Amino acid sequence: MDAIKNYVALVGFGQGGWGGLLISAMMVTIAVSVCGFLVGSVLGTIIAGMKLSSIAPLRWIGGCYTTVLRGVPDLLVVYLFYFGGGALLSYIGAFAGYDGYIGMPAFLTGTVALGIVSAAYQAEVLRGAYRAVSRGELEAADSVGMRPWRKFRRIIVPLVLRYATPGLGNTWQLVLKESALISVTGLVEILRQSQIAAGSTRKPFEFYLTALMLYLVITWVSSILFGRLENRAMRGFRRAI
Repeated sequence: MDAIKNYVALVGFGQGGWGGLLISAMMVTIAVSVCGFLVGSVLGTIIAGMKLSSIAPLRWIGGCYTTVLRGVPDLLVVYLFYFGGGALLSYIGAFAGYDGYIGMPAFLTGTVALGIVSAAYQAEVLRGAYRAVSRGELEAADSVGMRPWRKFRRIIVPLVLRYATPGLGNTWQLVLKESALISVTGLVEILRQSQIAAGSTRKPFEFYLTALMLYLVITWVSSILFGRLENRAMRGFRRAI
């Protein structure tokens, strides 16, 4: 019982507790993950369109993007953007007369790195979802003279999202886990805050256990939300048994 009381006091919100800082770090994790996922959604849609294009060079570029980004370690992508972006900013600063190193903002680095990596996975999910759309429904839209933009908005987007929602939910979970890699840039998210607290108190097990529970809470809530989105997307659609 004393061990439990000590743990609660350590991660609680009372005097000397780290609860407030851990909750703040959890909000940062959610924010950078959401921003990275949204960036990946936009870029992934573009890449999926390129892979579905009838133009061979566009298909080749889209294929190279998904192959490369899914094949290299995610941490390497983070480092490339963090140090490469800093070098680019320093070069621009030197050109403007500023003498010194300009570092990349950690949150921006995390958003861009997560977005670019997740775009490769989201592109494959969206491409597969488009392939699953019945050709008959698209031909029916053409037969009634529906314009391309209206067909895209009223037919293609709802059907693609219907099939893509489960895969996008898995991609979100991947982005959430990858957000821990952003701690190497100094962004104080869950893992980084746990490292700081563990170093300050010399109680690493307690704080890494707390980090695990915080990630599980976010994952659990995310699963519920995506489950509801999937049910909503499948309304009026008879699933195969």
